[in-house]
Amino acid sequence: MALESEPLTFPKGEEPWSREQAAGLLRAVEDMFHRRDIEALVHGFTDDCVVRFSEQPEFRGRDALGRLFTARLARQKNYRLQKTLLALEGNVLTNVWEGTWEDRDTGKRMAGRGLEVWRMRDGMIAVWDAAFNVWERDGERKSPVM
Repeated sequence: MALESEPLTFPKGEEPWSREQAAGLLRAVEDMFHRRDIEALVHGFTDDCVVRFSEQPEFRGRDALGRLFTARLARQKNYRLQKTLLALEGNVLTNVWEGTWEDRDTGKRMAGRGLEVWRMRDGMIAVWDAAFNVWERDGERKSPVM
């Protein structure tokens, strides 16, 4: 008989994270994206969060973050996401994510891969730095500079 695990708790302040806590957070974020739960995603960030996402200009706060998630998920039909922890140093988590979806406007099958660094505070993301690349799944995957 398997015992149910206790709910995962996250560190207070800027205390260090364990690998188990980081992995639990990544699974929770995947689930929020799969459910398209923008409110839960936004509340995983501090009120004063700093976001530097790909080519977007830096912005701050949950309101702007909600607009980013809403716009992004509006174009992504059947979005599937997998996050993998790459590094953990104190309260800084680094992960790579891979996603697939269908573009709402074109119907094209898309894929993307990104690298992100989260600086955590009180169990939430306080600073989000992310790089992200996207391509058509059925097309050639190439860099514009190569």
